[in-house]
Amino acid sequence: MICPSSSDEEVDDVQQQQQQAGQQETSSGGGGSHHHHQSANSSEQAVPASVTTASSGGRSIKSSEGVAVAAQNGSVTSLGGASPSPSIKSSEEDATLKQQREEEEGRRMRLQLYVFVLRCIAYPFNAKQPTDMARRQAKRSGKVNKQQLQTIKDRFRSFLAGETQIAADEAFCNAVNSYYEVFLKSDRVTRMVNSGGCSASDFREVFKNNIEKRVKVLPEIDGLSKETVLSAWMAKFDAIYRGEEDPRRPSNRLPASAASELILSKEQLYEMFQNILSIKKVEHQLLYNACQLDNIDEQAAAIRRELDGRKHAAEKIETQHRFPRFYCRNESEEELQRLYIDELRQQVALLMNNLESLPVSRGSSGRNYHLPGSKLSSLDSTEEDSLSKADVILQFALEVIVVEVQGLKSLAGSKIIYCTMETDSCPKLQTEPVEASRPIWNTTGDFTTTQPLPQVKVKLMTESTGVLSIDDKELGKVVIHPTPNSPKTPEWYFMQVHKNSADQQIRIKLTVKMERPLNMKHCGYLWAQGRSVWKKWKKRYFILVQVSQYNFVMCSYQERKAEPYEMMQLDSFTVDYTVPELDHEGGRAFFNAVKEGDSVMFASDDEQDRILWVQAMYRATGQSHKPIPPTQVQKLSDNKQDAPITQFYADRARKHGMDEFISADPCKYDHSSLYELLQRLTLDHRLNDSYSCLGWFSPGQIFVLDEYCSRYGVRGCHKHLCNLSDLLDRAQQGIMIDPTLIHYSYAFCSSHVYGSRPDGIGTVTMDEKQRFDEIRTRMKIYAMDQITRFRYCFPFGRPQGALKATLTLLGRVAMDEDPGPESGREAKVRELVRHCLKEAALVNYTRVSDYAKFDEMDSYKKLQVIIHLAELCIDVLQQNEEHHFEGRESFEWYSDLMVEHSETFWSLFAVDMDSVLEKQQPDTWDSFPLFQLLNDHLMGDERLKTGKFHSHLRDTFAPLVIRYVDLMESSIAQSIDRGFGKEVWDSNQSINVIASDILWKLQALQTFILDLHWPDTIFASHIEHRLKLTTSDMMQSMVARTLNRFKNLLQSCRISLDFRVTSQLCQLINVAIECRNQSQKICASGLDASGTQHIYHAVVDEILDSAFTEMQSLIVSKFNKVLEIVLSKMSRYDEGSFTASFLSLTKPGMELAVNFNQFVSINQDVILDRINDEVFVNSVFEKWYNTALKIFCDWLNLRSELQLHVYQLKTLIKVFKSFARDFALQGVAEIKTKTHTLIHKRLTVEEATASVTIGSLGNNITMKESDDEVGEDD
Repeated sequence: MICPSSSDEEVDDVQQQQQQAGQQETSSGGGGSHHHHQSANSSEQAVPASVTTASSGGRSIKSSEGVAVAAQNGSVTSLGGASPSPSIKSSEEDATLKQQREEEEGRRMRLQLYVFVLRCIAYPFNAKQPTDMARRQAKRSGKVNKQQLQTIKDRFRSFLAGETQIAADEAFCNAVNSYYEVFLKSDRVTRMVNSGGCSASDFREVFKNNIEKRVKVLPEIDGLSKETVLSAWMAKFDAIYRGEEDPRRPSNRLPASAASELILSKEQLYEMFQNILSIKKVEHQLLYNACQLDNIDEQAAAIRRELDGRKHAAEKIETQHRFPRFYCRNESEEELQRLYIDELRQQVALLMNNLESLPVSRGSSGRNYHLPGSKLSSLDSTEEDSLSKADVILQFALEVIVVEVQGLKSLAGSKIIYCTMETDSCPKLQTEPVEASRPIWNTTGDFTTTQPLPQVKVKLMTESTGVLSIDDKELGKVVIHPTPNSPKTPEWYFMQVHKNSADQQIRIKLTVKMERPLNMKHCGYLWAQGRSVWKKWKKRYFILVQVSQYNFVMCSYQERKAEPYEMMQLDSFTVDYTVPELDHEGGRAFFNAVKEGDSVMFASDDEQDRILWVQAMYRATGQSHKPIPPTQVQKLSDNKQDAPITQFYADRARKHGMDEFISADPCKYDHSSLYELLQRLTLDHRLNDSYSCLGWFSPGQIFVLDEYCSRYGVRGCHKHLCNLSDLLDRAQQGIMIDPTLIHYSYAFCSSHVYGSRPDGIGTVTMDEKQRFDEIRTRMKIYAMDQITRFRYCFPFGRPQGALKATLTLLGRVAMDEDPGPESGREAKVRELVRHCLKEAALVNYTRVSDYAKFDEMDSYKKLQVIIHLAELCIDVLQQNEEHHFEGRESFEWYSDLMVEHSETFWSLFAVDMDSVLEKQQPDTWDSFPLFQLLNDHLMGDERLKTGKFHSHLRDTFAPLVIRYVDLMESSIAQSIDRGFGKEVWDSNQSINVIASDILWKLQALQTFILDLHWPDTIFASHIEHRLKLTTSDMMQSMVARTLNRFKNLLQSCRISLDFRVTSQLCQLINVAIECRNQSQKICASGLDASGTQHIYHAVVDEILDSAFTEMQSLIVSKFNKVLEIVLSKMSRYDEGSFTASFLSLTKPGMELAVNFNQFVSINQDVILDRINDEVFVNSVFEKWYNTALKIFCDWLNLRSELQLHVYQLKTLIKVFKSFARDFALQGVAEIKTKTHTLIHKRLTVEEATASVTIGSLGNNITMKESDDEVGEDD
């Protein structure tokens, strides 16, 4: 395949300038190709100046780093003509010339490196593109940049402002608002975006974790599960996050961030590393074609030559004792040198086995064949494996197409003709019968044969119409001997006909295709003569067969034979062009294959055929020497279209200065330095793509880097040391790097240096040891800095698990530093973590308290600032618990250290808090909200409860609490004295308001003390006991003062029918009632500091009961005295008295009865309306009713021997019936008592007696119940 990057003419035009620049550079001493070829042929190892480093370190690549970076920033500038004389050159010209040289040197080095990378991609045989990377980074997604972050903020702001069409409830809006204020607007998120470690999945996961906690506390709703709510909220979040994007709109292509994580094709890998190494497409096309990257045979041969070169290089190091300096643990220098050589040989053996394990398809059957007993089991093995002729049987696919026949002149047009096709050991095939007038078929016949030189027979037949004819008649036949090199286009063949046939010029058009088996590398006719095989100079048909990756056989075949006639294994042979042999007849272009004790001379009839044969055998032998034709073919002329295209591309590459890069021997280069540059540039490219990688390479990049290390012998420790150095450099620049990745590389290097590798102990060079120590020191500083700034390095716990990985990394590094016992190393790790967390507390508090400037504020504003600062500190610790500790998994081994971290954090806050509280005015209580805020948080954390800061907070506020309680008690006592004093009684101020205010203060004081949730249980019990005792005493005082005032007011009232229960009396009663209601709450039972049970409200309840009883008795007594006055007035009408006859002449009316009834009714209404306790009212009514009836009964009993006067009878009946009815209406349960019955009977008898003497009483007054009486009374 030819790389279609650009046309050949475009390459020629574009590369002219580069060719001139290269020529000028060569002439000015810049290291041209001629010099390179000379150095490559020398016996010493020659490395370009830009790549020269220490024998195994590769750290002097620093200058070439700048070259590579400079070359990426712009095109290469040619050096121009000859430099002016040094005496007239200015410093600016020197700097420009030096920069141009460095740029050109960097370009050449990157081109050479790109050649090595191309070969790794073209024919990999060690590494594969990993598929676990996709699983490892499954939760990562596209990187979020600054512009995208601003867009996301705008979308959420629009949603909160109601500018979108997304319907949402209040709970979801609150969750989004919290997410927007806490997460999106956080400067830590902005810093994470700038570091390149923030992905879209991070935004989604933070919101999901937030709403999961919110939904968990929501009440259960029938028919709606919490999982459904979560799914609906996440769908709305996705809609807000996408903005106007329609999720149903199909995407035309895969995003670049996702495509980079897939398994890439070779073309995609080529393009990726073109961008990484700043290679132009035209340069890639030249290198691609000249290196024959699409020719797997050429690539496999190049690998075999490289491995052979590495094998000889190991032998050279051993013989010349050119060993690097080793780090000796317990081994001697000689043991390490021997182990080093064994490692080199094992590396080569492993690569050879990997290459040998690649299957070679046998023929066209698709089966794989491996040579048994491969010599690769031991590099020192010199025995050749015997190979039988049966092991090289090939399978060929033959395709015969019969197109048409011409020359059938004598045959009738209606005759039926057809063709048959046959070859050896295959069934005969036949075309469809057609009429002779139209002999066209285009019929294909497929055969499979094991004969390299098969014979194909095609016969033209006509059907016999005779009765006695058995077989059809043959009109002609043709015999063809196809080869894989035969033309694949249709050709005309003259058929052999019978002598007596009328048509002697019958032609048939056939296409005969013989497919080449995959393990057949070349074929054709050659003249040959050798010592052990082909001993006679003659022309034979040869096939070069690949039996396995390291076994090639040159076989000669005869016609119609499947097995080779003679064969020769090419192992250890060297092929090269040679001059013509005069004593051999036959053959024009000669070449030979030589090895110790044997040689074979070959000759072809064509120069181009010789070149193809030499190239194929050169790839098969694996020799280091590349044969060069005696005459180079510069261009393809019109009459030489059959010249090899590979030679054309090689000439073009040589023309444009690429030949030195293509022909460079990989064994002559320091690949440790080249790999360091390649990995650094690859990491830069990876960190700049649109995927949030956190330093992880893509599967394609890992594949190429691993293949490069394996193929070119880069030591694993050096590979990981370079990776660690690059990752630490990026991390120190503020780029987010996954600590798991750093730990992975560090663990490999640590196990290598300390001899704990799972595959056994390997050699460690001094350069590796020194570099490892430097990186270990850097890594310790890095890990401690990350843990110290964990809140800002891993904001909101992202990336997930990074903090835990950093702690693990620090533990590994710290333990490697200390070779002591396990317990001592663990203690050292704990001290490091303790130091980091102590510094973290200082960092976190400093960041939070930066805005709190107390210098220019008054004491009140300072207090408000410190309260807000406390809220921020609580938020910091809660976020640390929620996001950074991952359920305490990160610090599961250091839980006590986390308590120390929190205490240290609060101790820093305590300094500012104490300074603010000291400047507060005395006897001010604005600081209590600060105590409540901090105490509630600390009481909810079992680790910080009763800790150092909590104790300090308690000791600081305890005197304030005691002082506050003292002042409040004094204030309430003064309120009682003033509120229940004489001046208040004399004023119009409501006693209810005063009493309610005092009771509210008593309750508020107790509630305030309870809301403090004082941490010291003894002190809290003491304060509670004191407050309840004080409340009990004050309530007793209030009740006593209220009762005394009630007595005084009641005594001052005049006894008459005009007596009314005043509002002041009702207020006093209501005060007592309110005291009773509040006593159960504010005087509830409890324990004192000693644990003794106290029932504080019992004494208050006794006093209240006594007060209520006395109040009821006093007011009922007042009512009864009014009744007694009424009865005394009626006593003047007693029978036999002096005043009775005199008063009877005045004819008195019913005014007395009416006035008394009004007195009773009005006072009942007042009591009902103004007294707030129904029980008290009912009790007063019952007592009033019963005592009044007794007075009635006693008055009648005194007159049991007398007959009542008519006026007395009428008044009593009216009063009695109205009295009973009014109290029945007020809810008195037992109206018809025994006393009521006695009174009713007496009045009934008196009415009957009066009706006999004087007739009806008049005015519808009677003891009988009647509607008229009721109506009249109403």
